Amino acid sequence: MSRAIGTIVRGLRTPIFHEHDDLVEQLPQILIEASKQGNFEIKDRDVLAITESIVARTQGNYASIDDITNDLKSQLKGHKTLGITFPILSRNRFSSLLRGFARAVDEVIIQLSYPADEVGNHLFNADMLFDANVNPWQDVLNEEQFLNTFGKSKHQFTGMDYISFYKQIVEEEGATCKFVFANDVREILNHTKVVLTSDIHTRNQSKQLLIKHGGELILGLDDILCKPTDQHGYNPEYGLLGSNKASDTSIKLFPRDSQPLVDKLAQRIYELTNKKVEVMIYGDGAFKDPVGRIWELADPVVSPAYTPGLKGTPHELKLKYLADNEYSHLSESQQQQVIKDRLKRKEVKDDSDAAVGTTPRQITDLLGSLADLTSGSGDKGTPIVYIQGYFDNFAEN
Repeated sequence: MSRAIGTIVRGLRTPIFHEHDDLVEQLPQILIEASKQGNFEIKDRDVLAITESIVARTQGNYASIDDITNDLKSQLKGHKTLGITFPILSRNRFSSLLRGFARAVDEVIIQLSYPADEVGNHLFNADMLFDANVNPWQDVLNEEQFLNTFGKSKHQFTGMDYISFYKQIVEEEGATCKFVFANDVREILNHTKVVLTSDIHTRNQSKQLLIKHGGELILGLDDILCKPTDQHGYNPEYGLLGSNKASDTSIKLFPRDSQPLVDKLAQRIYELTNKKVEVMIYGDGAFKDPVGRIWELADPVVSPAYTPGLKGTPHELKLKYLADNEYSHLSESQQQQVIKDRLKRKEVKDDSDAAVGTTPRQITDLLGSLADLTSGSGDKGTPIVYIQGYFDNFAEN
């Protein structure tokens, strides 16, 4: 009988991890125990995906709002007005950071993109642009103009008015707050030459444009809490990017030193099982909600570290294309056999029509999205995900 099951994804339950817990020793034991309870065999090229949260927790990679303030102050060199461009609309991701920034200055000027932020959180329904006769690529609005044109902002899912919410945070910290609505990052230079770019995936372009067009002091989220210290958490590559709220007074940063961890985990699993399991760390998945139009990826990358076997993009052939075109004249049994033979001899790069439409995304982005959807972000208690059969194809029994 031919194999009836393809890819299998399992969320594995774990204890709640704390600082100094040894993931290299604990995670392989959890996997081995799960394989016994679940009656599955650990195999070569399986994938163990670990959420970034437990890596950061065990590292103790946390910082306080005051840590953010102190680091920003040290870089502002006495400047008391700060422009903040393109922050995402998020209580979890940005509110604590904003509090730390506001605490460092006397005036904050926030430039918001519209109708939505970088990851798709909308200030208003984009259809309103047509009736308002507003060109979002050129038109610049102040807060009064925005309110008169689009009304009070309300997030589709949370119901939050982020304009009022962010203003309240800034004013609670003793600073004044002004908003400008524009999609050209250079607009902020008409208000201040000292800018903290807060976009995630377009941050390098924003920095370069601001520097080129007269910015005096240009920082990014990746420039804050990026220097090694034993006083608080930090991330040398991403700084505050990928951080989120841990408590009312602290944040958890994106994990650091991730590559040595995945390499050690893969080695330890091999020592215990004699199987070459791939290991990766994942954060947000790279997918878009079709209803809210929110792009999930608020982290700087899906996977900050992974073993070498996960590098690259899939090379796959469309079975339905082969069946409907090249081998449509064959019987069902003949089709199956000739397609299996084709898969067994396929080349790493196939430019034929049979490869058109296969997903040209990074393997780690695909696996990270799969893991993120499996583990969820709430109370499932499965911060590690075990994936089997992902690299198999129709020809493998």
